[in-house]
Amino acid sequence: MKDTQAQPIVEIEDLRVTFPQAEGSVRAVRGVSLALHPGESLGVVGESGSGKSVSWMAVMRLLRAPPAEVEAGRLRLAGIEVMQARREELTELRGRAAAMIFQDPMTAFDPVFTIGHQIIETIRAHRATSKRAARAEALDLLERVEIRNAEAILDSYPHQLSGGMLQRAMIAMALSCRPQVLIADEPTTALDVTVQAQILQLIKDLQDEMGMGLVMITHDLGVVAETVDRVVVMYGGKVMEEAPVVELFEDPRHPYTRALMVSIPGQEGGRRRLTEIPGASPDPSDPPEGCPFHPRCTQADAQCAAEEPPMAVLGPGRRAACWRLT
Repeated sequence: MKDTQAQPIVEIEDLRVTFPQAEGSVRAVRGVSLALHPGESLGVVGESGSGKSVSWMAVMRLLRAPPAEVEAGRLRLAGIEVMQARREELTELRGRAAAMIFQDPMTAFDPVFTIGHQIIETIRAHRATSKRAARAEALDLLERVEIRNAEAILDSYPHQLSGGMLQRAMIAMALSCRPQVLIADEPTTALDVTVQAQILQLIKDLQDEMGMGLVMITHDLGVVAETVDRVVVMYGGKVMEEAPVVELFEDPRHPYTRALMVSIPGQEGGRRRLTEIPGASPDPSDPPEGCPFHPRCTQADAQCAAEEPPMAVLGPGRRAACWRLT
């Protein structure tokens, strides 16, 4: 359960991520600010290239610098300023404070070591424990993520497992250090629909059981509708809107959020024509002036093209950046 009285586990203020190139720079993230409290679940949605994954990789200090240039007024994880953290502090943070699971589980495992070896070594890297005790804990973790033949999976190599099984094993490895927040970056995109539903339910159940925070990064509004408390909508490297999940679906305020809503199948199974968003996402190496969504927005006018809208507070937990809020 969310504890809004506690210190946020994640604090992001004016985060900017740039990738210099021979000609110009790619401005992947442009002034993102948000927070996550203990036990809270947050959905981060937007089209490909919106900056959602890069933002959270910056929080974890997983972006190689160079080429990445990361700036922030504040970037804290479990009270530690990530930008000033030493390597030893980062190693501790990337396990105890936060863990990240990715869209492609093959990227999380070394193909030359067994699943068990990698989970065991992760446990022992963060806690003083024997190999025998770590193996017992790894076995328990695999069983908790609903892997039935856990003993056999411990001694299997990554290439011997299906995509769904690998995803469960990756979740088990992420949970092995008992993180305060789990960051899930498109965790079900490569899986079939049935397995997707199982993995999402598993993540939600584990969050409730362990009391950890959850960040669900996805392009799928259907996923966030069922798994999170609060949603941040990103576009062009910026936050367009933020709201409690129920309020966002019942009353989306930003034109981009509304456009996303009508571009996905109906949640109630009804028949209606889907409406695509015209145009293409902005080029991060040459973002438009003013509101980043104005070239595709049906409500845009001269002010939208010339001036970047400020972030307006619309109510408790609600904010949006638009000159034409309704």
